[in-house]
Amino acid sequence: MIESELIQAVNDVFADSFEIPREKLTPEAQIFGDLGLDSLDVVDLVAAIQKKFNVQVRDDERIRSIRSMQDLYNYLSMIRNEQKKA
Repeated sequence: MIESELIQAVNDVFADSFEIPREKLTPEAQIFGDLGLDSLDVVDLVAAIQKKFNVQVRDDERIRSIRSMQDLYNYLSMIRNEQKKA
């Protein structure tokens, strides 16, 4: 999956799971502030991301530092690269 496909897949999760308009899904969008997700939504987001990308992120402490869509894109790209090396 190339970077643009990863971004599209992440945006699909937000649009499908949380009914967020795609025009709001910009790299600088803040997941909590701009997109309106709350702590309960995060549980659903983690589950959707794990399912979509076939990754296990629930116990990864790095996920706690994600604030923006760009943070999430970078994190998933990093996870994907780690899986390739394993």
